[in-house]
Amino acid sequence: MTTAPPVHRSHTAGNPDLLPLLGRTPLARIQADLPHPHPGFWAKLECLSAGGMKARAAMSMLSGARRRGELRPGAPVVESTSGTMGIGLAFAGQALGHPVILVGDCELEPSMRQLLRTYGARLELVDRPAPRGGWQAARIARLREVLARTDDAYWPDQYNNPDNPAGYLSLAAELIGRLDHLDVLVCSVGTGGHSAGLVGPLRRRWPRLKVIGVDSVGSAIFGQPARPRLMRGLGSSIHPRNVRHEAFDEVHWVGAAEAVDACRRLARSSFVSGGWSTGAVALVSAWAAGAAPGAVVATVFPDGPHRYLGTVYDDDFCRAHGLTATAPATRPLEIPHPRAAEASGWTRCRTVVDPLAAPRGEAPAPHIPAPGGAV
Repeated sequence: MTTAPPVHRSHTAGNPDLLPLLGRTPLARIQADLPHPHPGFWAKLECLSAGGMKARAAMSMLSGARRRGELRPGAPVVESTSGTMGIGLAFAGQALGHPVILVGDCELEPSMRQLLRTYGARLELVDRPAPRGGWQAARIARLREVLARTDDAYWPDQYNNPDNPAGYLSLAAELIGRLDHLDVLVCSVGTGGHSAGLVGPLRRRWPRLKVIGVDSVGSAIFGQPARPRLMRGLGSSIHPRNVRHEAFDEVHWVGAAEAVDACRRLARSSFVSGGWSTGAVALVSAWAAGAAPGAVVATVFPDGPHRYLGTVYDDDFCRAHGLTATAPATRPLEIPHPRAAEASGWTRCRTVVDPLAAPRGEAPAPHIPAPGGAV
């Protein structure tokens, strides 16, 4: 491992003029066929906020640490990222006057690496996943090394920091200010931050609100076995404490082929689109709207399409990974429990458990094929 150059404290007080660029994003009505016609749903377009959705959490975590004296003026911030939190922290670092060191991995897209460096962040990349916990565990191990050799460095720990969900209280307030009623909220789940931050205020406003979590096939968050995942920014190989399992009424695991199909349909007919998380929540939101005609359904599109031009929107990439070889599922396969079967495509479960609280010694889930397009 090469030794990185020392990090120098920032001598600036930050750039508070950036703060008005955060949040206050538009709410779009989405009626694209996904893949079938549906009554429509609302999508908060977080790609139109400076720093994207996770800038809200980044500002909350750094501001909270500064108030408590955990983050000294000008001290460096070190965090693990698959990309989107890195952009948010780059924004918060500039706004508050902190250099940012981001620990990524070799699967981080070259365009994202370039963008993060352009925003002033320093990157450390791990070159192989850990035997247990995959890329995320490998990044955390490197992060601890960086912390040990960097004076006064602060680790926000986005996976477990309660200031992460607190950053989305403003997003909840914006939804309440725009919607007269809400029946169903659909949330992508990675660190668990934005779902945990939204559920409390929205359920106080609408007590009968149904909350659907959207995870990635191969993610361990809701009790499925951890597997290598093509989709980034959605799901996890570890168990973030910010995930409020008890808040969800059901969970859907979405495969890469379904997410790609939804992203491309959005782009062709609604103009607004995004990456893996956006495609996954759009698919499930359209399904939820069609399953309960008359229900008001809302979701959050975390980012835009630009990061994914070489993956989701690249025909060669999709062919190489078998994402366009067969028709994606048009509705979810339902399983009675997260351990009843291992999903490999769009799958729904109305039993939501915290896997860390589940009984040990259970047999591993049998593998089942993804449902076909005609299901």
